[in-house]
Amino acid sequence: MRPATINRDALAAIRVERVDWRFKGMPAATFGATIGEVADRALDVFADGFVGPLLVLDADAVEHNLRTMAGWCAGRGLALAPHGKTTMAPQLFAAQLDHGAWAITAANASQLRVYRAFGVSRVLLANQLVDPAALRWLAAELDRDPDFEFACWVDTVAGVRLMTDALTAAGAARPVDVLVELGAPGGRTGARDQDEALAVARTVRDSPALRLVGVAGYEGALAHDAGPAALSTVDDFLAGMRSLTVRLAGAGLFDVDRVIVTAGGSAFFDRVADALTGPWPDGLPVLGVLRGGAYLTHDDGFYRGISPLARSTTDTPFRPALRAWAQVTSRPEPGLALLTAGKRDVSFDEGLPEPQLVRDAEGTVRPITGCRVTALNDQHAFLDLAGGTAVEVGDWVGLGLSHPCTVFDKWQLVPMVRGSTVVDLIRTFF
Repeated sequence: MRPATINRDALAAIRVERVDWRFKGMPAATFGATIGEVADRALDVFADGFVGPLLVLDADAVEHNLRTMAGWCAGRGLALAPHGKTTMAPQLFAAQLDHGAWAITAANASQLRVYRAFGVSRVLLANQLVDPAALRWLAAELDRDPDFEFACWVDTVAGVRLMTDALTAAGAARPVDVLVELGAPGGRTGARDQDEALAVARTVRDSPALRLVGVAGYEGALAHDAGPAALSTVDDFLAGMRSLTVRLAGAGLFDVDRVIVTAGGSAFFDRVADALTGPWPDGLPVLGVLRGGAYLTHDDGFYRGISPLARSTTDTPFRPALRAWAQVTSRPEPGLALLTAGKRDVSFDEGLPEPQLVRDAEGTVRPITGCRVTALNDQHAFLDLAGGTAVEVGDWVGLGLSHPCTVFDKWQLVPMVRGSTVVDLIRTFF
């Protein structure tokens, strides 16, 4: 299996971009220096002029998570195509590819263009791409680079016809690889039953611009806990993906030697592994591909509670790698503190930030207990002290964050740290 690659020269160019006022939280003393120069200074996030709020990445936790997921997938015979939308950080894409990722997954054409600007050589786009302008660009990109491998989903006959018309009008020289997406009632995209998926696949077979290479699905939209009923729903859906794959293969609809079957977010990837790596009928070579992306940073909320590795008694769990530091800016009444972090800085869609640490004016860091964030405004967090750890105006509070997919988009430059020392700066492109 040929490894996916990324353009190392394009990555190196990140380090020559100049730091300035565009990058929130950065010390004014770094303005005018390059990202690489600042990253190499081993600055301290508390002593060297960073201003809050500030998001940081724990370098050791990221490395642990990379190694853990790579080993887990390899041990189960799964390929990994992590969803890059989580971070939109090519430096982190490179780390995932260096740890054996087979591809990087995108959600839309704008993300795809970022990936290609950094030379990602194999991309899955986990949606049906019907925009004519995007398809014209894609056709030109495929024609320009014969080593670029791309596949996206199809889930309706109408979508297949729109794609075919747009690619034909664009004069595409290479067919676009597609996977039939199976959905479920109450889910997101995807054909709602196997007969509909079969009709989509037959329409692809008749298209001069498309090639059917596999089956895709997303089980994460169907369940939001790890209870027996939720897991049964996930297992039934994945069994349906298996049976659809066998049915399409039996009808001779795949136009490849090896069929891609891909599912998975970050919540039920153990069930995906069981479904995709189980025995397939003789003569049906399948590449099972997992697409979860949140493993890279894990979290202190949703995924902490639902991750298969957290539920396992034998596997090594992921470690949370994201933390936001916010200063106590006001103590307007007993039992209440206001922090300088809000909806524009931290995630809140799958749980509010979790206060974990407090750092006082003397630099002493200690656990914070008995406190909780009760609400977020645009730029403020309401910290209910409720008889817990005392905090004072000027103290810094370290917040654990839930659902990393809605954190990175709020930051263009993220310090990666060991302790409080910066070891790299991660550039995002949203």
